[in-house]
Amino acid sequence: MDILEQIMGERRAAVEVARREVPVEALRERAVERVHHSLPDALGGGGTAIVAEVKKASPSAGLLRPDYDPGAMAAIYEANGACGISVLTEPNHFLGSAAHVQAVRVAVELPVLRKDFMCDPYQVVEAAAWGADLILLIVAALDDAALHTLYEAARELGLDVLAEAHNTEELARAAALQDAILGVNSRNLKTLQTDLAVAHRLREHIPADRLSLAESGIKTRADIEGLAAAGYGGFLIGESIVGHDDPGAKLRELMGRDGLPRRNARSTKRA
Repeated sequence: MDILEQIMGERRAAVEVARREVPVEALRERAVERVHHSLPDALGGGGTAIVAEVKKASPSAGLLRPDYDPGAMAAIYEANGACGISVLTEPNHFLGSAAHVQAVRVAVELPVLRKDFMCDPYQVVEAAAWGADLILLIVAALDDAALHTLYEAARELGLDVLAEAHNTEELARAAALQDAILGVNSRNLKTLQTDLAVAHRLREHIPADRLSLAESGIKTRADIEGLAAAGYGGFLIGESIVGHDDPGAKLRELMGRDGLPRRNARSTKRA
């Protein structure tokens, strides 16, 4: 069993527990009050568009920040030019929780991604109830029926979707989700190693009219410049920022910015 299969099994079991503790109807009541922050809009804001990630740990790197405060970190990211915030909510391997999304939502006005191993529409309603603006769908973890079910559940709630691929077959399946942002993850899910050659190789298979994000393994400004030249519209970056002694300074370095903040994403209330 590889790490993805293991985590997906754990998350399916966790959904059944959560469903008994918090009825989906209660989540929907909270979800309708959500104010939407559009990541597609934010990706068009000009300059280097970085979705900066907050996470306490990862299977590949272990504990990243013993002093982890997701709301405070998100505020630093916002002040230093991030266009969105990704929040890990998986509890066993990334030490995430619902409270982390909620803390980030209070702290910033940027789009917030609930990054987890989505397997059930219940998790989609959770994301909206917690104040997230978009969800991650890992194509490798889902068959076509589940992929489309989760995508439709997200769109019905007004959530944006980031569909993540690791190869050309997965990318084609992701592209079938009409309005999804297409993410290419350069991390091998079996070895957990990263290779940016994956992102460069797959970029030519992304339709020209689709928003795209390069994910994982991005450590330097040169990495970003190379991926931007290949055609990526944004970058999802976690460990190289989270683990840095000065996350704000590392974010500015990656952005190649002059100290002026990017504009905030436009906020609109969903009907």
